[in-house]
Amino acid sequence: MIQGLEQLSEIERQALMVIDDSEKNAEDISELSSLNIDSARRAIAWLSEKGFVKINEKPRTVLSLTEKGKISLEKGMPENIFLEALEKLNGEATFDELQKESNLDKKEFTAALGINKKNVFIIIAQGRISLTGVAKEQETFDLRNSLRDVVDGNKVKKEIALDLLQRGLIERKEIVERTVSINQKGIDAQKLLKDKKIKRVYDVEAPVPRILAGKKQPYMQFVQKLRQKMVNLGFEEMKPQLIVPEFYNFDVLYQPQNHPARTWTDTYQLKKPAFGKLNNKKAVEGIRAAHENGGKSKSKGWRYKWDPKIASKLMPTAHGTTFDAMELCKPCKVPGKYFVIARTFRPDVLDATHLVEFNQMDGFIIGEKLNFRHLLGMLELLATEVAGATKIRFFPDYYPFTEPSVQLSAYKPGFGWVEFAGAGIFRPEMLENLGYGKNVRAIAWGAGIDRLAMMKLGITDIRNLFSQDLNYLREAQGVR
Repeated sequence: MIQGLEQLSEIERQALMVIDDSEKNAEDISELSSLNIDSARRAIAWLSEKGFVKINEKPRTVLSLTEKGKISLEKGMPENIFLEALEKLNGEATFDELQKESNLDKKEFTAALGINKKNVFIIIAQGRISLTGVAKEQETFDLRNSLRDVVDGNKVKKEIALDLLQRGLIERKEIVERTVSINQKGIDAQKLLKDKKIKRVYDVEAPVPRILAGKKQPYMQFVQKLRQKMVNLGFEEMKPQLIVPEFYNFDVLYQPQNHPARTWTDTYQLKKPAFGKLNNKKAVEGIRAAHENGGKSKSKGWRYKWDPKIASKLMPTAHGTTFDAMELCKPCKVPGKYFVIARTFRPDVLDATHLVEFNQMDGFIIGEKLNFRHLLGMLELLATEVAGATKIRFFPDYYPFTEPSVQLSAYKPGFGWVEFAGAGIFRPEMLENLGYGKNVRAIAWGAGIDRLAMMKLGITDIRNLFSQDLNYLREAQGVR
């Protein structure tokens, strides 16, 4: 058996049967075998690689139209346009009259003038141009026919081709003409294919090219699945913003205006514009009272003069709880469940676990029968279902806007213990001064979902979440 014969595909067999010792190109093979041209080209290449046929290459010079030549083919040669315009002017005109009628530019007009004068199609006397009797033969002189021959691949006389080249209407291109002819191995294969029914065999263990299929960026996939999970749990998504007034980032969250977290070392501030507008007057008045004297709550407040100008300063969002504050100021529906996935910004030192620009998933549940146990249960669900943690721990914590407050840490083999969420019950100074009843409670949390994603995706360096390394992105498994 001839080596490789049993592995020939159907298109290779069809092509091989019509190839002989005369040189044929791919178009010939396509026509003789009834294969489409692409299949014929592939079959020839494969047969050559397997040694059944020989591909012959011959360099050849071909002519093609330039852009200028294409225009001349479409509109006509300048010399013919020149004569047609002169004929419209009754066979006689001044230079200016003829140039205006022909609409040729100065260079084309001068060239057409010289060509027609050389061929005795015109005479020039006393500043006027006139047609001669010879001009009636100008149809046979139209080089547009030669331009068409160039396009059609027909032979063009040497002197005409030289003229067209000099005028920049055509150009020479070097191409390689490929033809195929059969060799002895191919001849022997043809005989076997004719005499026997050679079935094709397949090597199922042969290596195949790796397919790099398109897929979502792993971290984006994680975020989308997290969003879908929260929606499936009945949460309504809040709309995040990149720039917010300090009122929502700090003041509504009962953080005093002299708190060190509001300085440039802990948060960014917008330089221009520096201030925004606080349009929710009812919420502004309630929060002012909360800070100054406790307002409707039993608290005594922070006991200072609250400044609305400080509250109107603009800043990049520092945490996702900002959007809890925005929703509470509307006011929101009671009972209700809300979440947001927000881009947040804080000054920090870049390392394997810290970024200055990161994502948070914040949320809150509001209603009349909520307590601290409900909050712990929600945090446990986040850690186990979203991050895939195997153990969780709760630690007491402090936030200006929650009481009691708790920190969540989770454990996963290979990562150890990781802190990724803070939570608590919103203070009465917030809820009561925004118009919610004394029996209404809101449990809230803020989780660094970059760290959640690290645990879920098996990443030890947070910077890899945003990597542009194609090798890493191709190997990354994504979220299951």
